[in-house]
Amino acid sequence: MTDDLKNQRGYRVANTFVPARPLEPALYLVATPIGNLGDITLRALETLAGADVLACEDTRVTRVLLNRYGIVNRPFAYHEHNADEAGPKLLTALEEGKSVALVSDAGTPLVSDPGYRLAQMAIEAGRKVVPIPGASAPLAALVGSGMPSDAFLFAGFLPVKDKGRRDRLAELSKVPATLIFFESPHRIGATLAAAADVLGGYRRACVCRELTKTFEEFRRGTLEELAAYYHDDRVVKGEIVLLLAPPEAEEAPGAVEVDMLLRELAATMPTAKAAAEAARLVGLPRKDLYQRLLALKGENGG
Repeated sequence: MTDDLKNQRGYRVANTFVPARPLEPALYLVATPIGNLGDITLRALETLAGADVLACEDTRVTRVLLNRYGIVNRPFAYHEHNADEAGPKLLTALEEGKSVALVSDAGTPLVSDPGYRLAQMAIEAGRKVVPIPGASAPLAALVGSGMPSDAFLFAGFLPVKDKGRRDRLAELSKVPATLIFFESPHRIGATLAAAADVLGGYRRACVCRELTKTFEEFRRGTLEELAAYYHDDRVVKGEIVLLLAPPEAEEAPGAVEVDMLLRELAATMPTAKAAAEAARLVGLPRKDLYQRLLALKGENGG
């Protein structure tokens, strides 16, 4: 590359240098690859090369992408730990009429990262915000999983503690859509076990690991099957997206069916536990089922 090209903003594809056109002042939210560096758009490359300021989550990660495409722009760190200090500096750059590009380490900015705060501040300040679409781990997982895609809910990360995780799953249990979560490889076994307990072992799920990378994997099955596979003694590596199928549309069980279920459960477990299990299976309030079971036991003489 000649000295003139080195000093010119642009990017390189297949040894061909492409000059970057000037960008109008705005905050550009640029999606970057989630693994395979080939999953980048030409518009994203031009934006990364042409931006006056390039903000990123980790400068070391972003430099790998920049080096791959011969982009000489210098990245500026903006992440969870310095957002209070770096955010105002980026807003000042926008006020000075500069173009600011924001990227995360992988995927689309603002999805589970602090970029949403910067976007909110820019909008409140009357600055233009421009999305540069591209790779997204939740969408890649959804289309590769085989789960219904007509309605889906991205719910981010589940709580780390078991009770919080189970409470959150219970809140989402009746949502008529495919549920999408990010999960740590160290917690996937516990999460699947909790999901099987809360949502039922026969609910379909898919664990998507290392998307777009060399060891990409889609493991599909019921929650019971996947919880058994990802037991605590299994070593799991890589980034994970977990998808849970929507609840099956079923007619509400009649009183006779509920009474039969309560009697069957009460034959093998204490009253409170039987009521709780019945509530999970039929979707009725546990307190009501507990009172109904007590009434049934009274009718049968205890």
